[in-house]
Amino acid sequence: MSIHTLRLILGDQLNAAHSWFQERDSGVLYLMAEMRQETDYARHHIQKVIGFFAAMRNFADELTNGGHQVRYVQLDDADNPQSLPELIDAELTRTGAARFEYQLPDEYRLDRILAIYCEGLDTEFGTATTEHFLTTRHELKDFFAGKKQYLMESFYRDMRKRFDLLMEGKKPLGGKWNYDAENRKKLPTKHALPEFLTLESDQREIAKMIANEGVSTIGNVDAERFAWPTDRAQSLQLLDWFLEHALPLFGTYQDAMSERHFSLYHSRISFSMNVKLLSPLEVVERAIERFEASEGEISLAQIEGFVRQIIGWREYMRGVYWAQMPGYASLNHFGHKRRLPVWYWSGDTKMACLKHAVSQSLDFAYAHHIQRLMVTGNFALLAGIDPDEVDAWYLGIYIDALEWVEITNTRGMSQYADGGIVGSKPYVSSGNYIHKMSDYCKGCSYDHKKKVTDDACPFNSLYWHFYHRHRARLEGHPRIGYAYRTWDKMGDEKQRALLAHAERTLSELDSL
Repeated sequence: MSIHTLRLILGDQLNAAHSWFQERDSGVLYLMAEMRQETDYARHHIQKVIGFFAAMRNFADELTNGGHQVRYVQLDDADNPQSLPELIDAELTRTGAARFEYQLPDEYRLDRILAIYCEGLDTEFGTATTEHFLTTRHELKDFFAGKKQYLMESFYRDMRKRFDLLMEGKKPLGGKWNYDAENRKKLPTKHALPEFLTLESDQREIAKMIANEGVSTIGNVDAERFAWPTDRAQSLQLLDWFLEHALPLFGTYQDAMSERHFSLYHSRISFSMNVKLLSPLEVVERAIERFEASEGEISLAQIEGFVRQIIGWREYMRGVYWAQMPGYASLNHFGHKRRLPVWYWSGDTKMACLKHAVSQSLDFAYAHHIQRLMVTGNFALLAGIDPDEVDAWYLGIYIDALEWVEITNTRGMSQYADGGIVGSKPYVSSGNYIHKMSDYCKGCSYDHKKKVTDDACPFNSLYWHFYHRHRARLEGHPRIGYAYRTWDKMGDEKQRALLAHAERTLSELDSL
């Protein structure tokens, strides 16, 4: 059989609806590979590596069953060069294909690897988009041309109008664009959570291969009962569960944190979306259909909050990434240089909120956006942790973390290392916010009300230390003036006590 075209499919390009696959051509060979180049550029969670490999293998099987020619290279294959350029070279030589094609990667790192490779390629080559996102790579940059800050809300409103989502003519359904103010409630103590859908697949073979090949990973896994979707059918099953059981209260409790369940009312479809088993437009359209059919059971605040996350925040973050890379990866607005505390890798800390958020991340490869922003991210920013270290942790520990979405959320929204391109201000808080939004503080070794005693919540003094040390940069910020007015009213003695306690805390980060 003569192969005239070799087409590369990356591990996050599992889009069965792509135009590539709509016609069968026996002269087209699809190339997919598991490789150390991808397992080793960051130290990933074991569930993340398993999830990618399992989803890739299932996708390759679906293509094969659909009549397509597929060359799938496993991690432990003897002829696997573990390098993308070397693999493509080998396949072009082996098949004699006259043309090479690939879908544009979503990560800058891979985009450069393939672009540079093709610059030196004698074979004819071509590229395609992934046909997944609602916007092009550079659309957001053009949208905000000439602006220092990229205001997500204006981009989100434009997306709503463009795709006619939750609209009444040219106006937003219900008269308001954004119901975020109604999406900030704590989970009541006796609140009955829905019965959660548990997905299970046996991935022991992949887990054993990863171990045998010596891939360094973090986190825990029950490979016999792997709990993440690894194909489109499971992804749709999880989406349907969310729409039926969690969407009715998603908006209300999307910021809530609790030890009672690791995902609460969140959809858990981010991994499926980021590897492109689900498309953003189909997800929001199915959600809006459920909202419209609910006859008032689902309020507008619930569906708007969900739609905003997907067509607003997700598309926005990708746009910021392509507008700002590669320089974005080295931004460090505050000049923070401290090392990440050791317990970020173990969960072994006396701070209940961080113990739970980190341990949950190690157990499930997942934490929702407020746990990431206002617990692990908040602490890292207050403590002055180097954004490079924070990036590496977030990129590795979460199953849905790909650089295009991770780095803009982490270095931008969470750490304000970009100086305000993404976030309108640094997102920091004392222990009071965590107490307000969670049940973590109950039984903690530290008291969220205390500030300078040995049992005082570390967040409290670190909060004021952060504002004190960065006063020159932040005092003139229109949304931060209240903090400095409060600080100035405290008096010298109280200020000195807070700063001294914070310094002690910073000197003992690993033992908190």
